[in-house]
Amino acid sequence: MSEHPIHELDDDVHQRVRLGILASLVALARADFAHLKRELAVTDGNLGRHLEVLEGAGLVRLSREPEGQRQRTWVSITPEGRKALKRELAALRQIMAQVDDAEVGSESTERTRG
Repeated sequence: MSEHPIHELDDDVHQRVRLGILASLVALARADFAHLKRELAVTDGNLGRHLEVLEGAGLVRLSREPEGQRQRTWVSITPEGRKALKRELAALRQIMAQVDDAEVGSESTERTRG
């Protein structure tokens, strides 16, 4: 198998909304559904589906608490979710470093040609 950093990307985390959910939760003890919906500018159904995927992977925990006649959904990141987010960011940094190195190499090649 190739050692390219793309193999370190986690399909459960890498999707942009799921990455946004984890990034939003990392500094919070928990956030309610409405906060995440506003923060990420997504629909109820879209957010709900992404939360299902993250919960199924053990990366977030959902809890529902009564609030008046309705239930309020709270979301918190799990320890495994924190680890997965850190691994994802490390892989993205490796990819960025490869791009930066390639750009520096191409600039230096162009300078020697010109």
